[in-house]
Amino acid sequence: MTAATVAPQYSGVDLPAERVAPAASGLPLPVSDIADVPLVTLDEIREAAERLRGIAVRTPLLPFPAAGPAAWLKPESLQPVGAFKIRGAYVAIARLPEAVRRRGVVTHSSGNHAQGIARAARLLGVKAVAVMPENAPRLKVQRTQADGAEIVFSGSAPDERVALAQRIAEQRGMTLIPSYDSRDIIAGQATVGLEIAEDAPGGPLTVYVPVGGGGLASGVATALKKLRADVRVVGVEPELAADALESLRDGRIVRWPAERTARTMADGLRVQALGRIPFAHLRAFLDGIVTVTEDEIAAAMRVLAIDARLVVEPSGAAAPAALLRERPADGASVAIVSGGNVDPDLYARVLAGGTP
Repeated sequence: MTAATVAPQYSGVDLPAERVAPAASGLPLPVSDIADVPLVTLDEIREAAERLRGIAVRTPLLPFPAAGPAAWLKPESLQPVGAFKIRGAYVAIARLPEAVRRRGVVTHSSGNHAQGIARAARLLGVKAVAVMPENAPRLKVQRTQADGAEIVFSGSAPDERVALAQRIAEQRGMTLIPSYDSRDIIAGQATVGLEIAEDAPGGPLTVYVPVGGGGLASGVATALKKLRADVRVVGVEPELAADALESLRDGRIVRWPAERTARTMADGLRVQALGRIPFAHLRAFLDGIVTVTEDEIAAAMRVLAIDARLVVEPSGAAAPAALLRERPADGASVAIVSGGNVDPDLYARVLAGGTP
């Protein structure tokens, strides 16, 4: 391995230097953080895809002419729970030994992962508890409850949710299913990348994927890099919650305080730090990362509503916002629409031209 920093090669895409963190492929990994993390294999991803047959929708690639003639959307907002999270949640619970499943599962989430766990648990006949912040979008709370999960509210900081979920797991003998720091979760989310690799046009391909805790971005980047030599995978996160950009730039996991990440309206991306397992995958496979502003997210939500006829939450609009701005000229491009569970009041304000 070499000690020199290798900048990502974005042929035809002029990304502002202050908005890009280069990938660290080929660089020494911080031993204390991720040196002992085994990476998810292609066999694990394909096994996850088999488990998800009949459970998760194989979402199509939709033309997105607003971003160019060779631009596409991967609308995970069309999943049964309105977000990609059903993929990793179902795989993680299904892979538990039956005796362990019977004791139930607990998770912590601002919304979409809680919905994924609740639906997966119901389908598998498992009791589920979801620790959610008091300020979680009302719609996400209601839909999690509708699938039979018990809701336990915590403070708004992610660390509070994690600590409470861990206590519940210990007290009740349940299994804690994290929202992103898990090989099974990453393998499940990687099926999004597997489908893109199979469905996208041949030739050069740029894929934009949102980054919160890193589970989706890790899985997508891993699958695509193992299946296509002509692909570039670019992470996208809000400018107001850019801990992943800082982490990848510095080569270590950087933690942002909750009050800092809370500034973005993209509640699904208000994660304080990347997970340890996702960080290892992103260091190995992600080509770069860019940030988008709140105005760009809001504008993307409006474009998606009018031009693509998709209802999209702020987190789900992050990757399309980057695609609309960057418009890579070399080959095809895909933006992953990660979710559509948007609070109706917020959505109305955004469509009216505001930025909450």
